[in-house]
Amino acid sequence: MGVVSLAVLPLAVSSSWAAPALPVGLTAAQIDDVVARARDAFHVPGVAVAIVHDGQVVFAHGYGRRGEDAHSGDVDTRTLFAIGSNTKEFTTTALATLVDAGKLKWDDRVIDHMPEFRVADPAITRDFRVSDLLIHHSGMGEGAGDMMLFSHSTYTRPEVLAALPYMPFTAPFRMDYAYNNLLYVVAGALVEKISGTSWENYVQSHLINAAGLPACQSTPPVKGQMDVATGEGEDSDLPDRATLRLPAVAPAGGIWCSADGVGRWVQMFLNGGKTPEGKTIISTAQRDTVWAPHALLPLPDTAPATQGHFRAYGYGWFTEDFFGKKRVWHTGTIDGMVSYISFLPEMKTGIVVLTNHDDNHATYAIETTLNSLVVTGKSEDWVKHWKDVATAKEAAEAKAAATDGPGSPARPFITLSAQAAHDYVGLYHDDWRGNMHVTQKGAELRLTFDKAIGLSGVLSALPHDLFVVRWDNRAQDAEDDCYVQFLRDMTGKVTDMRMQVVGSDFSFDAQDLHPHRVSDQP
Repeated sequence: MGVVSLAVLPLAVSSSWAAPALPVGLTAAQIDDVVARARDAFHVPGVAVAIVHDGQVVFAHGYGRRGEDAHSGDVDTRTLFAIGSNTKEFTTTALATLVDAGKLKWDDRVIDHMPEFRVADPAITRDFRVSDLLIHHSGMGEGAGDMMLFSHSTYTRPEVLAALPYMPFTAPFRMDYAYNNLLYVVAGALVEKISGTSWENYVQSHLINAAGLPACQSTPPVKGQMDVATGEGEDSDLPDRATLRLPAVAPAGGIWCSADGVGRWVQMFLNGGKTPEGKTIISTAQRDTVWAPHALLPLPDTAPATQGHFRAYGYGWFTEDFFGKKRVWHTGTIDGMVSYISFLPEMKTGIVVLTNHDDNHATYAIETTLNSLVVTGKSEDWVKHWKDVATAKEAAEAKAAATDGPGSPARPFITLSAQAAHDYVGLYHDDWRGNMHVTQKGAELRLTFDKAIGLSGVLSALPHDLFVVRWDNRAQDAEDDCYVQFLRDMTGKVTDMRMQVVGSDFSFDAQDLHPHRVSDQP
């Protein structure tokens, strides 16, 4: 009798239950196709995709390998990826829980909760609001302070906060948009100050665990965790738990999560801040607040093709119109990986793309294609579009380098004598980034940063006290090669240096450094 009832029950259920369906206009075959074409065009080892629609995860799949190594394991829906700046919405959601609890208001002055908070201008310090930490309109330059957060930095969070008063302002307060990770680290410290626990603990317990996000964590993976992606140019060896160093950047970009984990995060947001089971993580009012436009941005070049008329930044989210529908989204890049999360609230749809390749063109191509199919039922060839953009950029950069770049026939490097090279040797100090050392071996000069494991390179001379530093770690740092301009006083003695990235990586904010020579002994 029991055997019969077990056999009959699934048939009875199946007659009245249908599997969750993808949004109208989107098929599994279309998802597979655009992922395959993007992987091929941009040489992406692995991708994970999740689609949420009408309250349910209707698609989740892993593609390819967890690393560049051909023998690495397959990506699945529980593979951990570094999601980079998509961490920012976890930090703003953590703040939203404190707002819901009555412990914080978005327009509170930061110093009222963190009396130790300081920026370079005392008047701005006094008026700096919680919301100012989140919308990239502080007046600091793009990527300000990122050299304390990335580029092999070993800075701790307290050390980063202590350096904040020395960060220069390059624009008026609340006027110009300039993407900023540093102030999200401050926002994470604010969570810690009010909650009485670390950002990592608060986010893990009040968000990740509370919302039931599988395969998702606020700390880096450690030895023993097997299903972990490795980013482009990164080492697949994981640290021991006992010696794990929590990164200062964590509130701006430290979360590791899977397609299943981010998919459930998306479910919660589309459900007004509640889990599918009805547990409230944040109120709908606060969900709407973090998604609301708080600072207007210029339109992207793709706006005509997607019928875009506005773009803005909320609290940890971009928002815009997309073929007449509201779209909320964010990307993240860190540790050789790129992520992209998007929502089409009116379509009750969210799309997650995680990759282990340091090229945002692939995620843009996949996301724009899938979003277009959901909204309009058709799509331009966005893989071709972003491949053309990437190819044109590479060609332009190669032409510029060959025509008048450092080391080109128009600007050849010169050879200095050992005696001439010695003029530059010494210890240099920058108020926010700390010490740098220029050392000499024969006629070769090297520049090395303190508090940055392995950030060291050879200085090649151009005329007029100008050099280019070529970093030793080509896999991770090649795009951050820098001009180094030494300055002399009226007696001819080298006193200072200035730096600027040769390329366009805004997160290597060398232009904000003002190192002063404090000793002729390195």
